[in-house]
Amino acid sequence: MLRQYRKLITFILILGLVMALSYMPLPYYIYSPGTAEPLNPVVRVAEATESEGDLHLVTVRGGQATPITLLVANFSNYQDIHHMEDLFPEGYDRQSYLEAQLQLMENSQEAAIVVAYEAAGEPIDIHYEGVYVVSVLEEMPAEAVLQTADKIIEVEGVKIIDADHLVETVDQYSVGDELTFLVERDNERFETTIELVPFPDDPAKHGIGIQLVTNREVDFDRSIEFASGDIGGPSAGLVMALEIYDQLVEADLTNGLKIAGTGEIDYNGNVYRIGGVDKKVVAADREGCEIFFVPNENGREGSNYELAKATAEAIGTDMEIVPIDHFQEALDYLQ
Repeated sequence: MLRQYRKLITFILILGLVMALSYMPLPYYIYSPGTAEPLNPVVRVAEATESEGDLHLVTVRGGQATPITLLVANFSNYQDIHHMEDLFPEGYDRQSYLEAQLQLMENSQEAAIVVAYEAAGEPIDIHYEGVYVVSVLEEMPAEAVLQTADKIIEVEGVKIIDADHLVETVDQYSVGDELTFLVERDNERFETTIELVPFPDDPAKHGIGIQLVTNREVDFDRSIEFASGDIGGPSAGLVMALEIYDQLVEADLTNGLKIAGTGEIDYNGNVYRIGGVDKKVVAADREGCEIFFVPNENGREGSNYELAKATAEAIGTDMEIVPIDHFQEALDYLQ
């Protein structure tokens, strides 16, 4: 009887230890390769044509560490470990961050629609509804006066059309200049003066420290629906534009291949740098993708393309890594 009691206690202790190692939260956050999911269930154009191959949305997985996941991450080349305080400082509003990421995804979807519909020769009309603040950088001048969801109406008396127009307007001035912004918040307008300063991570550029999104109303004949759920951020723009185009045209853009890609896209089809590209290469390779489109950043040193190429060589994949600066380049490659 005593022996059985000791065995039960030992079993309970071992079970408790396993539970602690598996579920006990630690003050670290881990980014790791996510998934490479076909876009067909996510993007559906009315009267879409079907293709033999698939375009894939690639993600990065993030989560708070446990003892086991932290141990595994320490031995992985493609898992990044961050202290929670570095990513989520005191006062961090997780809900506002998630909302901002979903807004970036929505803006990316809209840009993908415009680029794909125009490339496919589909009629489309764009109406500009204003420029909104998505986030405010810490320790930059805007932090003291602007908030997420503020609408910027004018800068120095110039009516702002879209985010690019705002940047162009601000770029006409120099570091140290104080500009007057007309802002709308909760249906009330106010003026505020904000000084231009260099960006900490890029002193060659200056601004007030905000991330922007243009609110556009886009009208088109063939309707489209998205089911991206809680996936946020702008990095799926390029591959979504390709998927939309593939569904709009008669020809099979995929040629029966499994194609992945990443990169933020603007309304003119330009493709921009994203984060976590090494993890996305790993995720796409695990899914068996044969082509991976990645931002080339005009060939600059340390580009997304360089990191993706190095990662592909390190894991020994046969997946073709294709550098892209514009949507049309990806289109030309597949055609």
